[in-house]
Amino acid sequence: MLDAYPLARSGMRPRRVCGKPCGVREIPVDEVADTVRRLCVEANHELRGDHVDALRRAREREESPIGQEVLDRLLANAEVSARERIAFCQDTGYAVCFLEIGQDVHFTGGSLAAALDRGVAEGYREGYLRASLVRSPVDRTNTGDNTPAMVHYDLVEGSGVRLTLLVKGAGCDNMSALRMLTPAAGVEGMKRFVVETIEAAGPSASPPVTVGIGMGGTFDRAAVLAKKALTREPTGSPSPVPELAELEAELVDAIDATGIGPAGFGGTVTTVAVHVEAYPTHIAAFPVAVNLDCHSHRVRTVTL
Repeated sequence: MLDAYPLARSGMRPRRVCGKPCGVREIPVDEVADTVRRLCVEANHELRGDHVDALRRAREREESPIGQEVLDRLLANAEVSARERIAFCQDTGYAVCFLEIGQDVHFTGGSLAAALDRGVAEGYREGYLRASLVRSPVDRTNTGDNTPAMVHYDLVEGSGVRLTLLVKGAGCDNMSALRMLTPAAGVEGMKRFVVETIEAAGPSASPPVTVGIGMGGTFDRAAVLAKKALTREPTGSPSPVPELAELEAELVDAIDATGIGPAGFGGTVTTVAVHVEAYPTHIAAFPVAVNLDCHSHRVRTVTL
């Protein structure tokens, strides 16, 4: 029988340099908390530059006079909120954190989860941002500081940490949807479902929307893929997978053809971007999740 604990029985220990195992990078959780605090303020006060550019391109494409006016006001709002350091939208949303953590990283000084929540609480207080979270769907008592953060962890190779904050308002999140299609429905069935979701959302998702689509995996994986798809940078950049890039372009045309338009007043531009992410799935499954983000598309990504 193999000895499961050869180092322990021999009294040997992993080789260490400066008191830590070789190759391990230590990151204080206070650094994570401070980064999240800063991102919460920046994301809510200032739209990412590439998304402002996407709104400008939408203004150039929009043919409806009222749609043009809506886009002009959104662009003016983006300029004022960045200059005056005030929230772009009163719904300062859930703080959704995506962390890609290198397997050679060790967090020190306390709990990583607690540090993420502390960063959100401090950022929302410092930025005078609305606390929108309640304890549960049943207990509607406000948590008071917009915590807990909604956190998704991915373990990757190396010693880096990539942190993405997505500020997600409820109006657009409420209009998102997931459907467990069958392989027989195919890509055409998926496209119909996406357009149906946009049509059902109408003005409630505050268009022009950014559309995140997750295909594959399990029920829950598809939903996370869709939300993570919203964080792609820059807004409107095509998938590196040619088949998905082609699908994204087709969906932009199909969504714009609904005529919902900016703010739902009618027009030629209903979406500024469609981002599709795919993942392996079961031979009998075709999960599809559609996560909508409103014109207040607030995302920040940093590498620690």
